[in-house]
Amino acid sequence: MIMLTATDSQLSAANDLALLGLMQLVSPALPIGAFAWSQGLESAFELGWVDSETDLQQWLEGVLEDGLSRCELPLLMRLQTAWAADDAEAIAQWNNWLHATRETAELSDEDTRLGAALVTLLRNLGLLPDASLIPHEPGYITMFAWVAHHRKVPERQTLLGFAWAWLENQLAAACKALPLGHTAAQRITEHMRPLLVTAVETALQRDDEELGPILPGLALGSALHETQYSRLFRS
Repeated sequence: MIMLTATDSQLSAANDLALLGLMQLVSPALPIGAFAWSQGLESAFELGWVDSETDLQQWLEGVLEDGLSRCELPLLMRLQTAWAADDAEAIAQWNNWLHATRETAELSDEDTRLGAALVTLLRNLGLLPDASLIPHEPGYITMFAWVAHHRKVPERQTLLGFAWAWLENQLAAACKALPLGHTAAQRITEHMRPLLVTAVETALQRDDEELGPILPGLALGSALHETQYSRLFRS
């Protein structure tokens, strides 16, 4: 019989709270309006680039490998480290860097608006950091990293949680805009789960000079989406 000490019990409770805090942060029920954005996926549907389960799976694999693992995920790690150090200069630097990598108005607007919505929510919950640490126009990833730090979520789990939320959002958008059933979405999820782990591992090892998305197709689709006649999503 294994006896837990008070310290072990306290550590377990702290880990549980961190996990629950991450689950709350990545939940589709978080009231920041993430459901309204498709991150260029709707344009891929309209252009005929993605019109089947197989196409969607390949699209997601590409965005994960050439986008998230090179941009959002390594940025999360750096921003969470900067928040932990109260390093306002580094927070602002990476926040601005991320804005600069957004190739279209819609992709930039998505990050800024979700960031502003998360700031509003955190203010209402009494969870904002010191105002001197919040950069101008904080992006969603910047504030996501703050919440993860504040809730003592380990960096690896922060990245996994963000990647999971991205996958769920993309599949939810696909189920609305494609003739894609929920069982097909679950098949894609089963395929993508180990790829999320691999992407996080890769992101954790990237050097600064390796960062930056390589997604010209997504950027082109996003630009075309700005003038698309009929739309369900804002990006």
